[in-house]
Amino acid sequence: MTACSMTGFARGEGSDDRIRWTWEARSVNGKSLDARLRIPSGWERLDPIVRKSLQEGFKRGNFTINLDIRPIGGKGAVRINEGLLDELVARCEAFGERPRLDTLLTVRGVVEAAEEDDGDLSGDDERIAAIESTLTETLARLAEARSEEGGRIASVLRDHLGEIETLVEEAETCADAMPEAIRNRIMAQLDELLPKDGALASERLAQEAAVLAVKADVREELDRLKAHIEGARDLLREGTGIGRRFDFLCQEFNREANTLASKSAALDLTRIGLNLKACIDRLREQVQNLE
Repeated sequence: MTACSMTGFARGEGSDDRIRWTWEARSVNGKSLDARLRIPSGWERLDPIVRKSLQEGFKRGNFTINLDIRPIGGKGAVRINEGLLDELVARCEAFGERPRLDTLLTVRGVVEAAEEDDGDLSGDDERIAAIESTLTETLARLAEARSEEGGRIASVLRDHLGEIETLVEEAETCADAMPEAIRNRIMAQLDELLPKDGALASERLAQEAAVLAVKADVREELDRLKAHIEGARDLLREGTGIGRRFDFLCQEFNREANTLASKSAALDLTRIGLNLKACIDRLREQVQNLE
């Protein structure tokens, strides 16, 4: 399965002997599935059809769906204003002029554009079915566009995950993350805590050592980060409908990176922690585009 973006555009056209119609469908990022429809007056029966198609085909995104309907010229597209024509003929005769039809037809207002009865046209079930078929084709193209964009985003996400994995491995090999370095640092700090006469209760010593060990050891955070990397790759393999879960996983990534950076007492590990946070931010920015 391929991850899907929430961004896309598609267009579809159709016609019959009376009208020509055009669908345009756009989608951008959104927390849920929202639709704004622009459908000509008289064609409102298409509104629930569009909304149902969106709910069946998509999970998230802000959609704008436009329908443009125009009459086809040459088929009842004009009419003669007979009242005005009769008035012009009468005036010509009153002045003793012989009226010429070809001249009178050029007078503004004699020939007018005829308006189709959209209400009657929209009541034709066969015509509605044809317009709905074009809508289905348009939304299929939109889904394809979102899928193609999702594939490109997934490739970027895999690169970011690879970078995070490299930083985690670098942190594991960092001397400050190794048990021996942690023990040495604890012993050095305990030496500073010990009284000059060395009279410190062994229980107190153990407590201090435990506290310092917890503060210094980042192996648990690194293990969690590695688990999150595998979880993110599993989501990418799953593909569809992963946006919300991936966003939550990014929050967990960030939590572990923050903890790692706060525990670090060495510049190398601090640098790794900051680089991790920057990479996780880039990862999350791309995840916002996923459905």
